[in-house]
Amino acid sequence: MLPKYNEFLRAFPSMRALAHSSIEEVLSVWKGLGYNRRALALRNAANIIQQQCGGRMPRTVEELASLPGLGRATASSILVFSFNIPIAFIETNIRRVFIHAFFPRTHHVPDSKIFPLVEKTLDKKNPREWYYALMDYGAWMRGAVENPNRRSAIYTRRSPFEGSLRQLRGRVLNVMLRLSSASVNQIERALGKKDSRLPAALSQLLSEGFLQEKDGRYSFK
Repeated sequence: MLPKYNEFLRAFPSMRALAHSSIEEVLSVWKGLGYNRRALALRNAANIIQQQCGGRMPRTVEELASLPGLGRATASSILVFSFNIPIAFIETNIRRVFIHAFFPRTHHVPDSKIFPLVEKTLDKKNPREWYYALMDYGAWMRGAVENPNRRSAIYTRRSPFEGSLRQLRGRVLNVMLRLSSASVNQIERALGKKDSRLPAALSQLLSEGFLQEKDGRYSFK
């Protein structure tokens, strides 16, 4: 992961560089990390920060949470890890630790019961390192105990990626990175086989802002 992080920073060393990049440029560097929507949201967020905030990262949860692809938890984590601001938030590893420690025999544990405990135990002098340790511990627990997150009220079993529409969408974007502009037939040939879900995948990629279509040819927006 670290080599990919360094590659991304070399390609986009500033907010301005990321904001002025094309979708194609961002996806070519992001390739291999999955969840391409995050790459698109990151570029769009950089654009907003550059245009509306003078290129400076917002310093409040509300401002950050209004950006594309960011909710309150991610916004809070940015403030914690970037600026060492003591704010409570929950993500999967944090949730795992607190359910294991405070709700050992409870099922359907809601985040509303976990959040006050995170607030009470938060190290307000050095929240960044506190979260580092907490999240590392949660990651270690994955192979050490039966997953406590299965007892979370929001737990859902993740759908298989192999053979999914999400996988097909990713394959289509990889084809577009190679061809830049292509018809449906060209995309289909590049995929190597017909897939009845291709129109649905292209429709989603159009509506989400990845691609555009003109005269029967698709290209990056």
